[in-house]
Amino acid sequence: MGNLNGKRALVTGGGQGLGYSIVEQLLTAGADVAVHYFSSETGARELEALAQKRGRRAEVFRADLTKETEAAALVVSATKFLGGLDVLVNNAGDLVERRTIQEVDAAFWERVINVNVTSMLWVTRAAVPWLEKAGQASIVNLSSLAGRKGGHPGSLVYSTAKGAVLTWTRALATELAPRGIRVNCVAPGFILGTRFHETHTSEDSAKQTIKGIPLGRAGSPEDIARAVVYLASEFDGFITGATLDINGGVYAA
Repeated sequence: MGNLNGKRALVTGGGQGLGYSIVEQLLTAGADVAVHYFSSETGARELEALAQKRGRRAEVFRADLTKETEAAALVVSATKFLGGLDVLVNNAGDLVERRTIQEVDAAFWERVINVNVTSMLWVTRAAVPWLEKAGQASIVNLSSLAGRKGGHPGSLVYSTAKGAVLTWTRALATELAPRGIRVNCVAPGFILGTRFHETHTSEDSAKQTIKGIPLGRAGSPEDIARAVVYLASEFDGFITGATLDINGGVYAA
């Protein structure tokens, strides 16, 4: 596990699922964390209490990241609490609901793209000056196996958005490297123990999906969180513009 002693991190969508586990692992690695949430306040508050028990600092902040002004205000509040910013984890995102192409209208398209991609733009743009000021900094974006393979039926717009995150990572890494900021991505496969699959995946579908995973099991939030912390902690490393696929062998690039 990487060493993040004294580092300052902002995690979007940190109140549940993968974000919750990422915050836990960042605290374990020694970071202080600003925990963003939109609807999962209970989980965010739990992490705030956990940080105190571990001798770290954490504070929670609510914002609708699809709104530019709220995303910018989040970064202002987070950096004020932390005293700066070394790590940004762009975790917030959602499938919203499953719709086939015939069911996709303009409002749904815009909503899914805003939740998964535009929100990342607003937060990152506001955070870059603070990350540059840190000297050496790290951004980790969360994509998905769906962005690689296209996802299951009904995830057309979500898969498109997560594919955009892969390209966003490569392009942003090139742009920000001269400013001392590394940008990488994690693309999770089938991860149980999250609200995402509790909401969007049936038990039968889960069983069928697991049958197709070479390692013979679904992933856990901890599998993803460890990778995020590793990428975040390589401050003097040579990794940027990379995507780490964590899917049990379903997709290898």
